[in-house]
This record gives sequence, structure tokens and C-alpha cells, in this order.
Amino acid sequence: MNIRLFNAKITQFAGTPHIVSGEVWTGNDRITYAGAAREDAPAFDREIDCRGGLLLPGFKNAHTHSGMTFLRSHADDLPLAEWLNEQVFPFERQLTGRDIDTLVRLAILEYVSGGQTAMFDMYFHLDEAVNAAIESGFRMALVGATNDHGGSARETEREYRCFNALHPLISYRIGIHAEYTTSEPLLREMTELAQALHEPFYTHLAETKGEVEGCYQRYGMSPIEKLESLGAFAYGGGGFHMVHLCENDFAICSRRGLYAVTCPASNLKLASGIAPVSEFLRRGIPVAIGTDGPASNNCLDFFREIFLVTALQKVREEDAAACDALEVLKMACVNGAHAMRLTDADDIAPGKLADLVLLDLHQPNMQPENHVLKNVVYSGSKQNVRMTMVAGRILYENGEFFTGCDPEKIYADAHAIIRRMEA
Repeated sequence: MNIRLFNAKITQFAGTPHIVSGEVWTGNDRITYAGAAREDAPAFDREIDCRGGLLLPGFKNAHTHSGMTFLRSHADDLPLAEWLNEQVFPFERQLTGRDIDTLVRLAILEYVSGGQTAMFDMYFHLDEAVNAAIESGFRMALVGATNDHGGSARETEREYRCFNALHPLISYRIGIHAEYTTSEPLLREMTELAQALHEPFYTHLAETKGEVEGCYQRYGMSPIEKLESLGAFAYGGGGFHMVHLCENDFAICSRRGLYAVTCPASNLKLASGIAPVSEFLRRGIPVAIGTDGPASNNCLDFFREIFLVTALQKVREEDAAACDALEVLKMACVNGAHAMRLTDADDIAPGKLADLVLLDLHQPNMQPENHVLKNVVYSGSKQNVRMTMVAGRILYENGEFFTGCDPEKIYADAHAIIRRMEA
């Protein structure tokens, strides 16, 4: 489908993030033109007047567990160990593939209504999760979650080859759940697989003080140092959360070009701490942003995440100038794409993927237009999302979903899943 989006403010990230006025054309799944209005526009299947709205290349959720929507607000305000061992794990063991199909579709509804165009998802029942994403039209980068409770290097390689060849919306990266859930022999097998495939390596990393202390007790080094000693990061990769780092951890991240994926709302709710985002920036370590799963956040709201990224750094650094909003917007739209290896989804320019979000600026929270891009970070809200497009297909527009499913049925089915488990 060929679509023309005109009368728009177009966000571009080449150099300092900036806005140009004009229009964007899409053809099938790609952007064919982005710039000033032209007289020689071809015929389009649809033309959309943006009415001065802001186009972004979509927020990239660089760490989430979409299938955990059934646990949203199920077991809040508990200590982390009790929350995991007595609430999360027992209920997860009851999940079926059919459940995951429903729960991922529910997450996608939340993603698209909030301006997200891609997710870096770690969970299980991958066939059903992928089917939900493809049928919904949403972009899904999977990351392996192998650990002592499930998975192997052989299974991971099968998934890697299968899902990277399956569909343009789907990709797969090598990973484990975490160092603390993976014994050393399996750690070695997984790092050797990443090396053999010349692939980056991803995992939950340095999330809590307890995790780091446990690794020191086992190996006499931090989780990042342990994985580096095994060669896990020979081809780069990243860590999810990255809260508690030592000096050598920072050096490894910088040397290997690792992505630090921060999840501020989840880290606050679970009392894990505040990630040293400003220190990452000072050292040239790229930062991306994730929501984490809806059991620990509990919402999948990227506007809340981007505000928290900058606000928490100002408190942590005791400096109101810390972590500039434009840098945070780049984390959300560009760095997340690069962390997932979605390098064609990082900007609005010809040849890039037509993954776009249109924000309505004619609302009280976006007026006056003193600095539109910074206002997205400091004042933006899901209420401003007028349209979300992935691969040239509009999935959400003016409060309506176009993901191929009935939202009311998804809500009812998700409710039935958790009620069944509680019975």
C-alpha cells in the first residue's frame, strides 16, 4: 500500500535530532520519500493530513516479556524473591501456547496504542508468540532465554536459523536468561554458539545487588566479567537492566560496544536501583530503553519510561542538566533499533522501514510548541498517539486497532487465563 503523510513535522536523527516540515511517502514496507512538499507526487492509495503533527520512527521497546501480561497487578508490593518464587514461577508453569498467543496480542495492543513499533522480547512458547506478532503486523525481535530450567545451545541454534528466515517482521538474537540461572557448562556452550555464528550476545545483567554478589561468590568476579572471560561478547551484544557495575564492567562495555538497556520503571518497582545512564553516556556506551514485562512494571508505556530515564539521572547525578531529553529520544527511537539489529528502522528517510508514529500536537500537554522534541520526553503521553504504522501497515489510528483481532475478545480471553490459574 502506498501512503502519503503530508502537512507533518518530520523527526530526523542524522546529526542532532531535528524537525523538518513536509511529507513522507511509503511504498509497501519502506519509506520512499521524506522531505519538503512536492508538486510531482505520484498517485497514492491513501493520503493522510497530519495537521501539523509530529512523525517519529517509532519507539523501540528494547527489553520486554510480552507474554507476562496475564500477571499485570496480580502480585504487587511483594519482596522480589517472594514475588518470583511464589507468584510468577508457579503461574508461568501453567501457561500454554494458546495462552501465549492471546497474551502477546494483548501486549501488542498496548504497544501500538503507545507509539511502539518493535519489541525485543524474551519469553517462551516462541512459535505462538511469533504467530501473534506476524498476524498482528508487529515487528518482533526475539532473544533466547536459555537457562538451566529449559533450552540448550542446540535448541537455540535451531531457533536462530528458523526465526531469522521465517518472516520480515521476525528476527532472533542469541541470549540466555541470566548468569545466575545458567550453570557454567551451559554458559560455555552458549558463548561458543555466539562466537561460531558471529552473533552478539544478550542477557539480564547486573540487575540487582544480590545477582552481582552471588556471581562474586561463585566465580570471584562480576557477571559482566564472567561472561567476558568466556568470550560471550566477542561480537558485541548487550545487557538488560545494567544497574550495578564496577569500574572494570564499564571498561568491558565500552571496549565491546555493548548496549545497556535500561528499564527504569521496573527497576524502581522491584527496588533494584537506578541504572548509571549518565555514566554510560560519558563513556560512549550506547543506551536503549525497555519496559521490562508487565508483571514487574506494570504498564508498557514508553512515555513513562523516557521521562523516568532523564528524571532519575538528574536525581542520581544531582544535576538538572544531566541526561538531555534529545539524547533520551535518540535512545528510544534509534539506539533501541540498533540494539536489536534493526538498522533499517532507526530514522525517517528514503529506504528505511516504514515504521512510523504520528503524534497529535494539538492537545493541551503539547502546547505551546517551544521545543517539540523535548516536550515529547517531558510532557508527551499515550493520548497524543494518533497513528502507529509498522512495515507500511497502519495498526492503530484515532483510537481504533487494525491488528486483525477483536480487542474485546483479547481482553476477555486474558481475563479467563488468570482466573483459570487461580481456581
